[in-house]
Amino acid sequence: MMGIAALSTLFHDSPRVPSESVGRAVVPMPDAPLGRFVDELEQAGHGLVLCMGKGGVGKTTVAAAIAVALAQRGHSVHLTTTDPAAHLAETLHGSVPGLRVSRIDPEQAIREYRDHVMATKGKNLDEHGRAALAEDLMSPCSDEVAVFRQFSKAVSESRREFVIVDTAPTGHTLLLLDATGSYHREISRQMGDSMSFVTPLMRLQDPALTRVILVTLAETTPVLEAQGLQDDLERAGIHPWGWVVNNSIAAAHPETPFLRARAANELEQIETVRACAERVAIIPLLASEPIGVHKLAALTAKADQPV
Repeated sequence: MMGIAALSTLFHDSPRVPSESVGRAVVPMPDAPLGRFVDELEQAGHGLVLCMGKGGVGKTTVAAAIAVALAQRGHSVHLTTTDPAAHLAETLHGSVPGLRVSRIDPEQAIREYRDHVMATKGKNLDEHGRAALAEDLMSPCSDEVAVFRQFSKAVSESRREFVIVDTAPTGHTLLLLDATGSYHREISRQMGDSMSFVTPLMRLQDPALTRVILVTLAETTPVLEAQGLQDDLERAGIHPWGWVVNNSIAAAHPETPFLRARAANELEQIETVRACAERVAIIPLLASEPIGVHKLAALTAKADQPV
């Protein structure tokens, strides 16, 4: 909407957009509720669900909605986040029986890791040795290991219950996966072929345990970044389970000419997502933010199901 002529049409009822764009925008959107994802996830009775994607696409909302739905169906659910900017408590704005919420706080994880190493490896060192060890623990590598330890604990818990992880934006998530891969390679080197072992990376690569959901918007940059993330995951032997297109104007079936034109611009990106995803859930743009247990539950409810 650039220029006086274009801005003057914003609140007009009569269509002043190209008829071709309006025609494309009113193509019926397929029924793709997030509830179908929950139906499939529930069948295993436990597992790890990782919500990944670019910052600001709604990973926290999607993770919280899935966690609420599983908890309301009677499952034990642990909802956690590796994103320092995430606000799970504010998004939930309430509690659900069977659902516990936590946060992998990098600063706390680093502090606990340093204290643990100093209390174990540094216990029998002299003053000079302890000083050298403390200096080593100040490196960025130690910070990554500290967060990785907390993440590994959550991965292990998924063998007994549902663990839903709201991950940090793409770059931070790739660093975490890189640490996971480094740990796997080191364990493989030490163990060799003589002993059996299971590393967190092996659990992430297990499609029966881990389901990766890529969250995006129907816009060029988020879709491109999600495609790049999918490629990175595939190289690590992790196959994304499904995609969620969040805040879709087209899925909201708009009526005004301006929004119908905006919806038309989304269709190409939605088709791009369908072409590279096994499963797709589309969440329409809502009139108000889905904050609170009731609104989050509505995101996974069937059309004829009251919430």
